[in-house]
Amino acid sequence: MIYENFDLIVIVWIGLGLLILPAILLVQAPYGRYADTKWGAMFSNRVSWFIMELPAFLVFPCLFIFGSGTKSPVTWIFFGLWVFHYVNRDLVFPWRLKTKHKKMPLAIMFSGMFFNFMNGFVNGYYLGYLSPTYEISWLTDPRFIGGAIIFLGGMYINWHADAILLSLRKPGETGYKIPVGWFYKYISCPNYLGEIIEWFGFALMVWSLPALSFALWTAVNLLPRALAHHKWYRNNFPDYPLRRKAIVPFIL
Repeated sequence: MIYENFDLIVIVWIGLGLLILPAILLVQAPYGRYADTKWGAMFSNRVSWFIMELPAFLVFPCLFIFGSGTKSPVTWIFFGLWVFHYVNRDLVFPWRLKTKHKKMPLAIMFSGMFFNFMNGFVNGYYLGYLSPTYEISWLTDPRFIGGAIIFLGGMYINWHADAILLSLRKPGETGYKIPVGWFYKYISCPNYLGEIIEWFGFALMVWSLPALSFALWTAVNLLPRALAHHKWYRNNFPDYPLRRKAIVPFIL
């Protein structure tokens, strides 16, 4: 049943993301600096991040490894890049957050779990069960080469921007500061830009509808949050750089 309707599932998943984009632009998810108890019970921010990212870290590898499809060296590269990203996102990043006493609504944690489950499912099922055999010649295809460069470049931007943000808060501090230097000279959220670039690179490299769906959902989630962060910085810091954009240098 899943095999026969898989493309439809992915198309509906993409459509859902585009459908809820206007709502995400209007209502900011209440975690981090926007945390709000009105959204229900709260739970540890660090643990919530870990639980929220866990489905993508587990579902994709399980479907890929145990799937009946042919595994080529190329698909193992896709597998390795996915796992490499989520080792950082799920096992490293949450515990680097200096938010020991902060909370996240359980509603946000569960919605994040669903998001990560679906993205892990559609990509893991495709590569584990349905994907065509990627021959070794795919490694010299411009889509693979370009996608790999974009993916790794986006990952570097994301990780380095996160490191700058994490270094702003000294032990015991809980407030927010203006990040400066590097890409922060031009935009408020290079960490989000990097992650969007990363997954569009993955989509190009894999050249599949499920990978594209993940890239689009990443943009749907992070573009509105970047705009909200940019507005928040301007409202809370009178000296915030006027020429700095939200997420696309010189444009947005």
